[in-house]
Amino acid sequence: MKFSGTVSVFGENVNTDEIIAARYLNTSDPAVLALHCMEDVRPGFPQSIVPGHIIVAGANFGCGSSREHAPIALKAAGISCVVAESFARIFFRNAINTGLPIVECPGISSRAAEGDRIEVDLDNGVLVLPSGARRTISPFPPFMQAIVKEGGWIPYLRAQKSFAEGA
Repeated sequence: MKFSGTVSVFGENVNTDEIIAARYLNTSDPAVLALHCMEDVRPGFPQSIVPGHIIVAGANFGCGSSREHAPIALKAAGISCVVAESFARIFFRNAINTGLPIVECPGISSRAAEGDRIEVDLDNGVLVLPSGARRTISPFPPFMQAIVKEGGWIPYLRAQKSFAEGA
């Protein structure tokens, strides 16, 4: 799994209410959630997203509640990957379960700037900065790659069931 995209930088302790405000939790429609992704932190953010867009953030990204709406909103808005110093544990799990690739990379928030283009290679555990500098990241284990490639936990299980039924 490889991603290359334009970076939007966010700070530390970005919480799930900042990713998708509670006033939008009356829907689980990804398209509707995408329209409001990060809007309280950065008005107009969803309209600035281009294909391959990558969020870079400081420590504790996704802290707060356990709402699955947060990674769904990011993914539906077109975010290809989130790279942060660290993630809140429940957000990390929800991101994988919804098929949003996320990467921990210590020091990234001081090395990437708004509008940079970076490359993330989850197969080989490499992040390439605009300067060409390479950072080692933890590659996704095969089972996590499979979950993300299928689009999340539920599609992964459906694919496994279809495979088992066809065998």
